[in-house]
Amino acid sequence: MKLRLFSVITVFVAFTIYTVFVVLDHGYTGFLELAMTGGWGAQVFIDLCIALLLFTIWMVPDAREHSIPFLPYVVAILTTGSVGALAYLVHRTLKEESTTPRPARHTAVAS
Repeated sequence: MKLRLFSVITVFVAFTIYTVFVVLDHGYTGFLELAMTGGWGAQVFIDLCIALLLFTIWMVPDAREHSIPFLPYVVAILTTGSVGALAYLVHRTLKEESTTPRPARHTAVAS
């Protein structure tokens, strides 16, 4: 497994597990309480929304170019945030790895 694929999968799995624990501990909408406190809570929430919007704007044409269905990932981003974006990156990287031509192996020919 190449380093890039390993890295993307590792971040996706680790962040998804962490997210599950946070949701179980604070509830699915627990982040809204922090965002409503104003100040840094609101800033982080707005920043996340902007980043995910920009990711989605990039993702849709990229998914079309790589023949990946984008609608499930748009829904995932809207419902799970960065977990959905990371899932798209895993899919894209796996697809890229499977379609990248492997260099031909040279074998020595005895004369």
